[in-house]
Amino acid sequence: MISDDKNAKKPAYELPPMTIKAWAEADRPREKLLMKGKHSLSDAELIAILLGSGSRQQTAVSLAKSILQSVDNNLFELGKCSIKELTKFNGVGEAKAITIAAALELGRRRQLSDIKTRPQVRCSADSYKAIAPLLMDLPHEEFWILLLSRRGEVIGREQISQGGISGTVVDAKLIFSRALEFKASSIILCHNHPSGNPNPSQADKSLTAKLVKAGENLDIFVLDHLIIAAGSYFSFADEGLI
Repeated sequence: MISDDKNAKKPAYELPPMTIKAWAEADRPREKLLMKGKHSLSDAELIAILLGSGSRQQTAVSLAKSILQSVDNNLFELGKCSIKELTKFNGVGEAKAITIAAALELGRRRQLSDIKTRPQVRCSADSYKAIAPLLMDLPHEEFWILLLSRRGEVIGREQISQGGISGTVVDAKLIFSRALEFKASSIILCHNHPSGNPNPSQADKSLTAKLVKAGENLDIFVLDHLIIAAGSYFSFADEGLI
C-alpha cells in the first residue's frame, strides 16, 4: 500500500565508499610512490597500483587487501593463484588478473637475473637463492639440478623431470648426462614439495644416496640436495645426510 503521509520516515541513502581520489594526496598509492619512493608502499598499495581501480563497494587498496587476506598475506601463495582464482574477486576482471600475474612473474624472474654473472655457491643459502624462484610457487613437483664449475660457480640450471602433486620420476642417467654435457665438476640436486613441508621422505633419502654413489663413480660430486617448500628449504648437507 502506498502512503501519502508526508511525515513517514524516508529510507536513508547509502553513501558510496570514498574513492582514492578523495584521499589526501600523500596517502594515494601512486602519489605516495612518487613522493616517498616505492619502498614506502605496503604490499596492498603496490597491488592497488596494478589494479588501477576497485569496485563499487571497495577502493583499489581495499580490494588489494581482500586479495592478500585470501592467501594469508603471503606473496608466495599469491604467485600460485591462477587467473581464474583472481577473477573470483568482485572488481577483478581478466585484464587486472593478468596484470597481477605478470607483475609477480617479473618479480620471480628478477631474482634469477644474477645467474648471468655465474653466482658462486658457498653454502645451502646460496643454492637456495639460485634455484628457489623456479620452484617455490609451483603446484606440482619438479626436479632440477644446479651445475657447478670447479670454482663452485653456477654454470647451469637444468630441469630433469616434472610430476604431480605428490612426486616426480627422476632418471639418474639424464642427470649425469647433463652434468657431462656442461662439464660440471659438481651438482646440487633440487626439488620442491608443493605441500609446504620441506622434510624429506624415505624415497628422497634413498634417491639421494643412489645419486651420490653414481656421482662418485663419474667424479661428479653431489654436494647437496635441497627441498624447497613454502619459502623455506631442507638441506641434506646441512643436516649431515650427504
